Amino acid sequence: MIVGVPRESKRDEYRVAMLPVGVEELVRRGHRVVVQRTAGSGSGLFDDDYAACGATLVDSADEVFGQADLIVKVKEPQPPELALIRPQQVVFTYFHFAASRDLTEGFLATGATAVAYETLRDDRGRLPLLIPMSEVAGRMSIQEGAKYLEKPQMGRGILLGGVPGVAPANVLVLGAGAVGANAAKVAAGFGANIALLDTNLERLRYLDDVTPPNIDCLFSDRHTIRERLGWADLVIGSVLIPGARAPHLVERGDLSLMKPGAVIIDVAIDQGGCVATSRPTTHAEPTFVVDDVVHYCVTNMPGAVGRTSTYALCNATLPYVLQLAGAASVTAAAEQSAAIRSAVNVLDGRLVCQAVADAFGMRV
Repeated sequence: MIVGVPRESKRDEYRVAMLPVGVEELVRRGHRVVVQRTAGSGSGLFDDDYAACGATLVDSADEVFGQADLIVKVKEPQPPELALIRPQQVVFTYFHFAASRDLTEGFLATGATAVAYETLRDDRGRLPLLIPMSEVAGRMSIQEGAKYLEKPQMGRGILLGGVPGVAPANVLVLGAGAVGANAAKVAAGFGANIALLDTNLERLRYLDDVTPPNIDCLFSDRHTIRERLGWADLVIGSVLIPGARAPHLVERGDLSLMKPGAVIIDVAIDQGGCVATSRPTTHAEPTFVVDDVVHYCVTNMPGAVGRTSTYALCNATLPYVLQLAGAASVTAAAEQSAAIRSAVNVLDGRLVCQAVADAFGMRV
């Protein structure tokens, strides 16, 4: 099989979908790997690294998409890339279809197959390709939140951890999955006061046992969210329903409960956002203000730390790339692997993911 690795074209995206060792493993199994020149430079991986491991280097995305049977990417295909995708081609990447009807309809029109990182489940029901980037985004959310609490960034002018004699910031984390737990862990290290909310009592019991005393693990309901919004200086939105659009836990009217200069980091923005006033932003223009509340809604947060993120992602994706490349077809791979089966969102131009269909009133 020919496996293609294009350079990511989304703005401020510095990750690459394959490490040189991944190229070597594919080549050893008899596959050919086509890599677009400079695809890895944002992660400190250079063309010579890929060539030394057996990659065929090409100059353009057109050549990658034109030759490859399997495209391995990091972010969803951008409009110019959609125009290059062929029927029966397989694209393995983050899609987050439920956040964009245009992307969903655009990809369906290609007649290709979408295998989505974010819905792939292992035999224990975990999301192994989402977890590494959730860990990165969760830790980054506090780093970014601390920055945007500064007054020059329109924040409240608060130091996250405070100083002796001055109270630290209050941090509200909505969702105690991988993003939320990592956010709470880093915020706790800064010395902030944290309220970590979730509806899964078993998860809350576990985290209550293993987290430091400045993290309060609380059951999430409408009253608790509203109460804590008025308390919080920094809110981290980390809600996830795999494959589906994120629910709005913070409505427009709820912003009136918040302090002027408070900050929201909506990590759920990839799936539409869990704050009603959120809209996608970029690393170049990461924030906007609504009702005196700073919103940070960057859709590819881990892309800013490309080297860390690339290694974390590729360590997780490579086994599944090898499975897809080694099978006679995606259908065969899905028959052999329940994990691959769970990741197929579109098969030869036909929507097969119920969560995405429900988001747009479509049929599978």
